[in-house]
Amino acid sequence: MSQDYKDAHEQRPAQHQSEPQPGRERAMEPEPIFIRENYRAGGRLEGKVALITGGDSGIGRSAALHYAREGGDVAIVYLDEHDDARDTRELVETAGRHCLLIAGDVKDPAFCRQSVQETLAEFGRLDILVNNAAQQFPVSDVREISPEQLEHTFATNLYAYVYMVQSALEPLRDGGVIINTTSVTAFRGSGHLIDYSAAKGAITALTRSLALALVDEGIRVNAVAPGPIWTPLIPATFPADKVESFGGNTPMGRAGQPAEVGPAYVFLASEDASYITGQIIHPNGGDTME
Repeated sequence: MSQDYKDAHEQRPAQHQSEPQPGRERAMEPEPIFIRENYRAGGRLEGKVALITGGDSGIGRSAALHYAREGGDVAIVYLDEHDDARDTRELVETAGRHCLLIAGDVKDPAFCRQSVQETLAEFGRLDILVNNAAQQFPVSDVREISPEQLEHTFATNLYAYVYMVQSALEPLRDGGVIINTTSVTAFRGSGHLIDYSAAKGAITALTRSLALALVDEGIRVNAVAPGPIWTPLIPATFPADKVESFGGNTPMGRAGQPAEVGPAYVFLASEDASYITGQIIHPNGGDTME
């Protein structure tokens, strides 16, 4: 299967999506790989309910599909990518589980509260919160970052995570799990994703701080820090030539696929990780961040 991932990387043409972020899954060529054909589920999340922001595509879709294969039901929050969200719901339902679609803007704390309330109304419980929604705005000079961009980046990539945690705290008590999506850029920086990297660094600190703050509530808090992964955010934010070479500078020489990240979310959500909190998993193609 690793050869398939390499082939997918090598066959990726230059491309750019003119629609606004966070991009459209259906428009990508080739489409990302969300789960391995030979993935063997073990019922690790049987009867659990997960709420995943940015769950319509990319890493969020992979997490949702893996959770469904492991026996969990899923609510996915997304901005306005309705076709992608419906595709994700179909994949979850094909796996035999239920999927609730919730469209809206996670920058709005009222919407975050509403998302949790809708999830509880639909499923009667909430066991796993995955904060995954993100946007990024490349710049060639730090002086290009406007106050509006800075606010937007932090509101989407950081503030929303806090709003979702605040909204989900009560149902997550006594055994709940929070998983945040940070980034390799939080650890090694990025000269062209300055505000994004700063927000992702803040997520890393947020994860470690929440782990300490919530341990007595019986809530584990961890994070996943992906490297370059083939998701809609890439062709939606980078020019075509950068997309064609995306991920080629990793030690493995290619971008990763969502299927290579989703299992990390399964592990952290499951009882297999019962003694793990405040930690970060790094699926990044070998980047040691030295």
